[in-house]
Amino acid sequence: MTDLPEPSGAAIAAPGGATPTAPSTRGGGGGLGRYIVVRALLIVPTVFILVTVVFFAMRATGDPITAALGGRLTPAQLQERIEAAGYDRPLLVQYIEYLGRVLTGDFGSTISDNRPVTEVLLTYGGATLELAFYALIVAFLVGIPLGLLAAARRDRPADAALRLFAILCYATPVFFAGLLLKLVFAVWLDLLPVAGRASTSTELQLAFLPDATGIYLIDAIRAGSSEAIADVLQHAVLPSIALGLLTAGVFLRLVRTNVIGTLAMDYVDAARSRGVSESRLVRTHAWRPALIPIITVIGLQIALLLGGAVLTETTFEWRGLGFQLAEYLQARDFVAVQGIVALLAVIVALTNFVVDVVAALIDPRVRY
Repeated sequence: MTDLPEPSGAAIAAPGGATPTAPSTRGGGGGLGRYIVVRALLIVPTVFILVTVVFFAMRATGDPITAALGGRLTPAQLQERIEAAGYDRPLLVQYIEYLGRVLTGDFGSTISDNRPVTEVLLTYGGATLELAFYALIVAFLVGIPLGLLAAARRDRPADAALRLFAILCYATPVFFAGLLLKLVFAVWLDLLPVAGRASTSTELQLAFLPDATGIYLIDAIRAGSSEAIADVLQHAVLPSIALGLLTAGVFLRLVRTNVIGTLAMDYVDAARSRGVSESRLVRTHAWRPALIPIITVIGLQIALLLGGAVLTETTFEWRGLGFQLAEYLQARDFVAVQGIVALLAVIVALTNFVVDVVAALIDPRVRY
């Protein structure tokens, strides 16, 4: 009797042991195109709702001038500033005018230091995006391998320890993790800088770089200075770990759960019956399907990272939007707060859109 040929990798990957057929392209392009258009259109109401909520929340305590400067100006001076800014007009009129300015990119001027909010966003936005990028890398490097290890060691001591580690990562406040990291690696071991984005000499060097992006690593690479690159990366280690571990715990549990689910599929059982080792099953068959849920939640994790950036930047004196947002909140400068939160809302909405498109390209089932 002639032996049957061993199934190819594509056949092994088909759930239920069914031999996969070439996917039909009929309507596929239209389905993906329609999905992208719908997701793109959803950005508008999402940002609109967030901007609206922030606007009325900031007005709940009164006009921004009185909130920021009350007690430091005389009643006559306050009234003059209120009338000049138009805050004495009906709230609905202010809201409509604010939406009109936002559509043109005008978020007004800060009250505490009289700077255009757009200038604040451009000056400090790069720092926050850089920190979020570093933290996402930490989350991937820590969460995905440890999640695979936990799945491969299911119900063993290593699995229990990793699950506990994931819970601690997610439950530990970012500022507390940051303080512990500073105490151990900056104070006790004196290995890494305690605060800031770079040393003073590096910041001065990058400040005079033509067309500086505000993202120190890119600017240091453009400057061609290995010392500046090393200095920037050293300053980024501790805040990136403090913020990245928050998301790493989520990734670890997601990967573990989905890999365990994949290992229970029929096609994996078929591969196991042919003598394929468990470690190879995890590496070859289980980890790729487990990445799809991670891709779909990256947008939510970006929002989590941007929220955690406020505490992380304050703890490490990382002068980004989170650091400035904390200062403007203390100064009760609600105009600046509105602008920063609106920008963060746009970033989160665009990130979710990109993530949805990538997920649809990887897994066509997402489109329907």
